[in-house]
Amino acid sequence: MFELRPPSPRAGAREWAALGVLVLAVVLLAIDGTVLSLAVPALSAALDPTANQLLWIGDIYSFALAGLLITMGNVADTIGRKKLLLIGAVGFGLASALAAFAPNAEVLIAARAILGLSGATLMPSTLSIVRHMFAIPAQRTRAIAIWSAGASGGAAVGPLVGGFLLEHFWWGSVFLINIPVMLVLVAAGLFLLPESKNPHPQKVDWLSSILSIAAIVPLVFAVKHVFSAKFDWMLFAAIALGLLASWLFLRRQKRLPVPMVDLELFKVPAFRGAVISIGFAIFALSGMLFFFSQYLQLVRGLEPLQAGLTELPAMLAMMVVVVVVSFVVSRLGVGGATGLGLILTGIGFAVISYAEGMPGLAGIITGLLIMGFGIGLAETVAMDAVVGSVPRARAGAASAISETAYELGVALGIAVLGSLLTAQYRMRLPDLSALSAADRHAATESLASGLEAVAVANPSLIPALQESFTGAMQVTSLVAAVVLILTGIFAWRTIPRRIRVSEDTGQIEVVR
Repeated sequence: MFELRPPSPRAGAREWAALGVLVLAVVLLAIDGTVLSLAVPALSAALDPTANQLLWIGDIYSFALAGLLITMGNVADTIGRKKLLLIGAVGFGLASALAAFAPNAEVLIAARAILGLSGATLMPSTLSIVRHMFAIPAQRTRAIAIWSAGASGGAAVGPLVGGFLLEHFWWGSVFLINIPVMLVLVAAGLFLLPESKNPHPQKVDWLSSILSIAAIVPLVFAVKHVFSAKFDWMLFAAIALGLLASWLFLRRQKRLPVPMVDLELFKVPAFRGAVISIGFAIFALSGMLFFFSQYLQLVRGLEPLQAGLTELPAMLAMMVVVVVVSFVVSRLGVGGATGLGLILTGIGFAVISYAEGMPGLAGIITGLLIMGFGIGLAETVAMDAVVGSVPRARAGAASAISETAYELGVALGIAVLGSLLTAQYRMRLPDLSALSAADRHAATESLASGLEAVAVANPSLIPALQESFTGAMQVTSLVAAVVLILTGIFAWRTIPRRIRVSEDTGQIEVVR
């Protein structure tokens, strides 16, 4: 895919063993993401969060990650990537324990924020260490494919283990599975991971970090506010604050001799196209999948473990990518492979949208298989494009930018598509005038609280609520499909086939 000049020594057994440690870190984050969506019905029953709190439980993790990833990528380049990764792993384990025993929605939101802070120290370090250890293009492509497969494997294991735990223990037990993974990661990482950093480190610009957070959180808050039909002063204040902070952040980056976000990187077609593709792909994926487990459990009536097994084909299809990614890239190039993956993902979502209104699970499983293979291919190739289009010294910062796009995609996907789904659900609700004010409020807040309320007050409304949610899911899935197909066309047309990076001069040569 990419060529480095001059070539570095081939990675040996120690590097491949160290890759296993990095995969554990990715597994840690993937498990946390998938078990949360599976646990939403159970934690909704236990903590009784409002619809807005439920979105924040899903979003706050990504807000913290997105706001701090760029900062932590630069910190990793400065103090050492191994050191920061191990610190983050310990923090992640401790925050998981806090989330597991959260007594209410507010504490769970706070715990998820700490998880995001800890996760921000993990993700940039994993990819930048891979970039440091695997300099030969073919080896790096294979290593990143394995890294991506680890994320898919963690996502696959999460629903299965989480489903088992939810059927036998309280909802908080799903967070405790992070702790043994963290312990193994820290113990093995101390001995296997090499330390690496930028040979010419720069002081971390904390003002830029504060501005990046001030740019992200208010704008996503504004999106949530709009879909809640609240057009008040808080909405316009949030938009103004977010836009002002964004302008100040970009202005500061242009003036700094060594910026936190190197805007020059966006002049590289492969880097720019890959980052944009990652952001929009995850936007569509996360916005739909956050509610998919609720659909399987609350509409289809599956137990948590059964829902996890139903989602498993998508995760297995992602893992198959590691076998075929080199072949696909050799035929289509970086842009073609990324575009094909995204278009396949969009087709998979269109199939799921149709199948959600049909009996049986065959159509849903078919759509999940197509979606899983497509997103696995696109993510692997796009991530390789990001880290392969910059010199190794800037790998941490480049990885942080791509991960920021990823987490912004998650946060905005849940906020925008999740809010769209909630609005569609409320629009499709039947006449609830026969219910008490409290039961009407519960039914409009979420499907989980609505089913619980009408099960006692008026069980005949249960099918109507489920039908409303199904229709909302179908619309959301179609919107996600359109976004993915358009992003795939963009990636195919803008990302070049190959790129060469000179480690001596840092010069980048695009190969069309």
